[in-house]
Amino acid sequence: MSRLPLSIVVLAAGKGTRMRNGRPKVLHPLAGWPLIRHVLATARALDLDRLVVVLAPGMDEVAAEVRGFAPEARIAIQDAPLGTGHAVAAARGELPTAGTVLVLYGDTPLLTQGTLARLLAEREKTDAAVAVLAFRPPDPTGYGRLRFSGDELVELVEERHADPALKAEGLCNSGVMAFDATRLPHLLDALPLRPEKNEVYLTDAVAVAVARGWNCRAVEGPWVEGLGVNSQRQLAELERLWQERRRAELLDGGVVMPAPETVFFAADCVVEPAAILEPYVVLGPGVRIAAGAVVHPFSHLEGAVVEAGAVVGPFARLRPGSVLEAGARVGNFVETKATRLGKGAKANHLSYLGDATIGAGANIGAGTITCNYDGFAKHRTEIGAGAFVGSNTALVAPVRVGEGAIVGAGSTVTEDVPDDALAIARGRQETKPGRAGELRSRLLRSAEERRRS
Repeated sequence: MSRLPLSIVVLAAGKGTRMRNGRPKVLHPLAGWPLIRHVLATARALDLDRLVVVLAPGMDEVAAEVRGFAPEARIAIQDAPLGTGHAVAAARGELPTAGTVLVLYGDTPLLTQGTLARLLAEREKTDAAVAVLAFRPPDPTGYGRLRFSGDELVELVEERHADPALKAEGLCNSGVMAFDATRLPHLLDALPLRPEKNEVYLTDAVAVAVARGWNCRAVEGPWVEGLGVNSQRQLAELERLWQERRRAELLDGGVVMPAPETVFFAADCVVEPAAILEPYVVLGPGVRIAAGAVVHPFSHLEGAVVEAGAVVGPFARLRPGSVLEAGARVGNFVETKATRLGKGAKANHLSYLGDATIGAGANIGAGTITCNYDGFAKHRTEIGAGAFVGSNTALVAPVRVGEGAIVGAGSTVTEDVPDDALAIARGRQETKPGRAGELRSRLLRSAEERRRS
């Protein structure tokens, strides 16, 4: 980590018109998080002293996301879209004049703490006025190139101005730059206005520094970390790369995934070693899977906790607030929401359990539902330890089924069931011998009369 004071500026003022949907670019989701949250999380993992985010006027949604995730961040406003140099200048009033200023972009979510730490270390070790993160993407089209004199970086060259030899060399500019905070104001003041676009480019800071005799350096990072988002196609590609990286991390950590390419994660998912994730599982935000838990195929979890030895699915959906304690089971076509299943509790088939607490060892029969919403408010259902709820039961909340109680199949329960009681709440069956044929004949006559008329 940087030994000098570290300030980080995140540029996020772009509107993202090429995303084609009106949403600010940095709020587009990747692995369940907005793009900018990935960048902020990486920034906060560094030993930083100040965090500044540069936005355009009217970007209230982005400002709310920034303040919600990183309340210590300061917001600076770039009043006109006059380029990256102008954007950093908009943050000058929030920056100290000592240490290092690291400039990141709100649409580059694959950056890692380790790579940025290397860039910061190189700037400090060489006392560089500017240090640039370089990379070698498989397709370098559109990226500026780095020109060197020995080990020293002397210029960042736009692709259209690069000669064939420089293009062929392939070392590209990621846009991430670390500055000596003392010299940064002088560089910003000297940046030229590019008349072809009426913009001030931060990349020109390298040439300005070299002209003043100041040292500039570059560090090469993994090519995936330099990729940004400018279109829906690029966003989809970064999602693929992020998921591949996360799967590899979990596999290396001991998570069992027979078909990892079919399993998807949100950025904040926690999966412990020895957990088993079978094919076609989706883990949304806020999921924690403990060691020894099993998630069977085609299950979708969000905001859920699955403790050791618990089993989910196949074809199960766990919505936010779901907790499966050790050894609990939620089976095929079961949906839970704001529900806790105690140790060893089971709901193996075709049930909806919402706003419920289910005690240890309880058994929920197939087709059982908690009727938790009355059209105005949600109400809770409590099922005691060791209770048995028969198939096709409707539990009309608020209601309690006591410990060890039994509810007969097909019941509609509207009143509390005491501990160890038997509750049967259904209409009595009436059987009339021989009446089936008479009923069929009457129905056939009615159908014929309707057809003739």
